[in-house]
Amino acid sequence: MKRMLILGVVGLVIALGAYIRLAPSDPADWHIAPQAETNQDLQGAVLRVFGTGPEGLARLDAIARNAPRTTVLAGSVGEGRITYITRTRIIGFPDYTTVQQDGDVLRIHGRLRFGRKDFGVNKARVDGWLAQM
Repeated sequence: MKRMLILGVVGLVIALGAYIRLAPSDPADWHIAPQAETNQDLQGAVLRVFGTGPEGLARLDAIARNAPRTTVLAGSVGEGRITYITRTRIIGFPDYTTVQQDGDVLRIHGRLRFGRKDFGVNKARVDGWLAQM
């Protein structure tokens, strides 16, 4: 009986890990214009408004594309908005960061997908990207 319970728990952990890594990311759900007027640190998310000049999105895009475990979900510099997925190293939890050029300002929304708290990961990533600008 104990062995069956252990096997059941292991199977559940494997299934959860597979779901986290393989769950589809629909751009309709995540590639949404950031609605920020001021910088905000939220539970599981961060909003930033950052003056960059008109070429800010192109510069940030180069930084984000070189970030570890980060890929583009949707958008482009030409479109004026890009959403990135950054996954954690071991489990592969996805975080989404949407960046939109609005004149001379970038509006950025970094947020988690699973859970309620990100332990400051989105803030550290977004602020790190901005520090490289």
